[in-house]
Order: sequence, then structure tokens, then C-alpha cells
Amino acid sequence: MSHGPALAPAAPSTRPPTAVGASRRTGWVMVLTGIVGWLASFQLTVDDWRLLRDPAHQPPCDISPVVSCGSVMSSPQGSLFGFPNMLLGLGAFAAVTALGIAVLSGARLHRRLWLTLDAGALVGVVFAHWLIGQSLYELNKLCPYCAVVWIATIALFWYVTLHCLEQEIVPVPRGVPEVVRDTHWMLLGAWYGIIVLLVLTRFRPYWSSLQ
Repeated sequence: MSHGPALAPAAPSTRPPTAVGASRRTGWVMVLTGIVGWLASFQLTVDDWRLLRDPAHQPPCDISPVVSCGSVMSSPQGSLFGFPNMLLGLGAFAAVTALGIAVLSGARLHRRLWLTLDAGALVGVVFAHWLIGQSLYELNKLCPYCAVVWIATIALFWYVTLHCLEQEIVPVPRGVPEVVRDTHWMLLGAWYGIIVLLVLTRFRPYWSSLQ
């Protein structure tokens, strides 16, 4: 009895998975930056609300003529889109924290969601650096809670992007993910170092007066 030609085994699919997990490092970075960024945004929101009720209120972060939050929050840069910037942080960092908890719980997020998260973090980084420039060279102030948001936003963008590179969610030339992965902490440290150097040089007379 003829059984006909044997069927060849199906070739394994080369299509990338639609849902991608992440390392615990990525999950923890999302949770920690989300919580820290949210707390800083919340404190700024509380202080801004108190200033609206009482213009004479002095936020606890108003430490000196240079290190100050109140004047930054009341500036046009503090409400660039017609409402306080910190409200963006409250929503964005809450979402990041929730996604980070999901990742730590073993959830695999859709590739489009990773791309959306990375794109959102990129927008946040660009906005943060615009605010850094405005704070240092237009307002001549350094807002401590704002600086915390900057630090959290940069770290979030850096490690979400690293994850997207490693998982080939963001296409880049071969070898780039390995280079970035092997030097990720040095590159991030250099990034922070440049910002610290800008702050130190911009307010050098003030720092010198403290000695």
C-alpha cells in the first residue's frame, strides 16, 4: 500500500516574535526611574499648587538664589503646553512604573509597545535637555526636583533603548548592540558627567562663594 511522498518538516519561522520579554535589569530600571520620577513630579505639583494658593509660599527646594524651584515653576518654561510640566511627569512615570512591574512579573510586551515606550522616552529626553538649557542659560536657576526628573528620564531612555537594540526591535548595524551593552554604564556616566560639568561651570561664581 503506497503512502505517498513524505512531507518535509516545516522550516522554522524567521519572523521576530510580536511579544518580547525583558531582563530584570530593564524591569528594575523602569520601576525605579518611574517611582523616583513620579515622586519628584508629585512634589513639584504640590509646591506649584501651594504657590497658586499663596504666592508668598516658599517651596522647601528654594535653598538659595541659584538653587530654586519656585521661580522655575512660575516661569513660562514651567508650563510650556499651557499647564504645569510636572503633570506630564505624573502620567508618564506612573505608566512606566506599571509597565516595569509587569516586566518584572514576567510579562512579554508587544514590540510596538516597546517602540512606543522608547519613542516616548526619547521625547522626554529631548524635552529634559531643552529644560536643562533653559534652566542654566535663560532662567539661571537649578531646580533640584527638576534635576531628579532629568536623571530618571535619561536612565529610562538609555536602558529601554539598550533593550530595544538587544532584541532587534530597533534596527541598527550589526555589532552596535554589543558595543553599547559592553560600555553602557561608562556611556551613561559620561552623559551625566557632561551635564554635571555644565552645571558646575555655569554657576562657578556661586559655588566659589560657598567655600
